[in-house]
Amino acid sequence: MRNSLILIICVLMAGLVFSPCAWGRDKPIKIGINAPMTGDIPKVGEGSKFAGQMWLEDIKAAGGIEVGGKKYPVELVIEDNESKAESAVKINTKMITEDEVLAIVGPQSSKQAVPAGEVANNWKTPVVSPWSTNPDTTKDRPYVFRACFLDPFQGPVLANFIKEEFGFKKAAVLYDVASDYPKGMAEFFKQAWEKVNGEGSVVAFESFTTRDVDFSSQLTKIIKSGAEVLFTPQYYNEVALIVQQAKELGWKGPIVGSDSWGSVETVKLCGEACYGLFFSSHYAAAGAKGATREFIDRYKKKYGYVPDDVGALTWDALRIVQKAIESCGQLTGKIEKDRQCVRDALAKIKGFDGITGKMTFTEEGDPIKCAVIVKISDKGKYEFYKSVCP
Repeated sequence: MRNSLILIICVLMAGLVFSPCAWGRDKPIKIGINAPMTGDIPKVGEGSKFAGQMWLEDIKAAGGIEVGGKKYPVELVIEDNESKAESAVKINTKMITEDEVLAIVGPQSSKQAVPAGEVANNWKTPVVSPWSTNPDTTKDRPYVFRACFLDPFQGPVLANFIKEEFGFKKAAVLYDVASDYPKGMAEFFKQAWEKVNGEGSVVAFESFTTRDVDFSSQLTKIIKSGAEVLFTPQYYNEVALIVQQAKELGWKGPIVGSDSWGSVETVKLCGEACYGLFFSSHYAAAGAKGATREFIDRYKKKYGYVPDDVGALTWDALRIVQKAIESCGQLTGKIEKDRQCVRDALAKIKGFDGITGKMTFTEEGDPIKCAVIVKISDKGKYEFYKSVCP
């Protein structure tokens, strides 16, 4: 009888210790980073990973993330989506169902963020995409947020900037029709430009397909169209080819880009052909101050180059997730309940002071924040030119 009683007590104690609630409180908090380490834009993934590693260093130095007076250790689950939508979807599914992450940062580009965000939303797992500006990323998805402005805001910012800066009336657009971000950005720019300059003022609206490298046919049409400015919302691997080929074919006007130009690789690949050109972005490294300058200096010392906007936005996204977790008050160890708490806390964030600017989330999960116009200097530096706010 006595042995049976002891056995029952031991079983009950084991059940208490190893129940999901009690065990979960001692487990590390897992945060996923879904980023393109390989594929078309590996530098985007590298910047994401490096920013994540810096953030984790700070968390470890602080003894973990504090929630309700208790400090929890943190692990980053960093996965390569290969710059492919299908890989990004698989990664989110794995992180949610196998790794049991509390939240996910990424994917970065809209081509991966839109489908992967749907998966996370279906699983009721909070996501913050640092860099995806396509409206569909967060549309009708209460669990999906972003740390950047949207294309419907960025399009008019660029159209108005070009009009005010140069006084032009005719524009051309060259974009990748097979990729969500440039396709959407091209359309928003066209709408904004024609609203300012009249219907038909986009005199050439030329497209190509992902991995094309010869743009001579499209650029020849653009040059013959009478366009005064060329807008191309492409990634760094394509910008260099487009700008260089345009100038070789005799293009004399300015070429303007969007936030996809923000990687340091843009100038590295493009060289002097890109000097003097403008693009919209989330921050400018040259002339940065305060916490932004501290981040840049620390990143450069550690990794050997100035971080692009993706690195800075990833840093902000991780800190936003951290703030939401801290605001929960407690973690129950029940992953579904804790994910819900983080999601609700994200939605309530107001006046967050990020290194890419202050932000307050709308009900749709989008931040209200300013855009920056960057000029590429004659030394290849990204210089702040002006700020445009909602």
